Amino acid sequence: MKRRDFLLTAGIAPAGLLLPSYVLADMPVASTKSWRIFETITRVEVLKPVGATKVWLPLPLINDTNYQKSLGNQWNAEGGKAQAVMNPLQNAGIVAAEFPDGARPVLELKSRFATIDRATDFSASRSDASEDVSRFVQSTELKPTDGIVKTTADKITAGVTGDVEKARAIYNWIVDNTFRDPKTRGCGVGDIKYMLETNSMGGKCADINALFVALARASGVPARDVYGVRVADSKNGYKSLGKSGTITKAQHCRAEFYAAGLGWIPVDPADVRKVILEEEGGLPATHEKVIAARKFLFGNWEMNWLAYNNAYDVKLPGSDKKPIGFLMYPQCETAEGRRDCLDPDAFKYEMTSREIIV
Repeated sequence: MKRRDFLLTAGIAPAGLLLPSYVLADMPVASTKSWRIFETITRVEVLKPVGATKVWLPLPLINDTNYQKSLGNQWNAEGGKAQAVMNPLQNAGIVAAEFPDGARPVLELKSRFATIDRATDFSASRSDASEDVSRFVQSTELKPTDGIVKTTADKITAGVTGDVEKARAIYNWIVDNTFRDPKTRGCGVGDIKYMLETNSMGGKCADINALFVALARASGVPARDVYGVRVADSKNGYKSLGKSGTITKAQHCRAEFYAAGLGWIPVDPADVRKVILEEEGGLPATHEKVIAARKFLFGNWEMNWLAYNNAYDVKLPGSDKKPIGFLMYPQCETAEGRRDCLDPDAFKYEMTSREIIV
């Protein structure tokens, strides 16, 4: 399969730019009180830099959606230079910073955004739910749609018709056949071919939700990951499905599939497995809280979470290293090579969030 290297290049903004803000008056009047406003701050200080140092941070979705709106981003790279590099096709933006040899590499990014919970009415067709989604049935480096992925998808959806029902069958199969592995580093790597070939069905969100995306695509159902981070505690009674204050290790990816007439539909089978593993010290799949989460997370998202992008096979702008599978964590390179983005204490970076009450 040919790698679909992705380089964010469309539209460059100068360092420190505060992007235009939306006001609540721009949001639907009937739901204004349902929108929540958050601020996140990411601060990177690269320890023991060697030679020139480069840092990349994901921005919130650059295209507003019906569940998230940008209220502006501001960044500072004292002693270096930074710019925003955008790709509207992948709804992705990166702040890319570079510091010369001898500088103290510190980059800070402040983002404000508004979110509202997502809920799908499967009985209501939308006249505006029509777009070209052909690229969301294609393979990526870590998500092939042939071989064992195709074979598995065909078995799961045998005799099932319709995009929604195919997606539901895949969702239920994943909840029943995977498990959240607490030993997995970060959010996982999303190598779903390896998972299926070795029957290693444990992982975290970037594995389990990526498996949903690949199987859906192999079934002809457009699907995509959405990479982001938790920013607030859950109001739905799940301690395991939220994080507020310090969110340095709260990254979480979700998934969507597309159905004609309904548009993009949110799902999150990985969080069902998280509830089973972590809620109240561990719960059986038959527990009422698990059953409720399983039902809710097919068609709904609680938006105590910030969405970054839908980007795959990301070539970091200005880097000569190989692309990364997805962009959800801060990234850094020095003359010695790429730093471990899953080791924030050595990197070093910290992320915080707070809700702004208006």
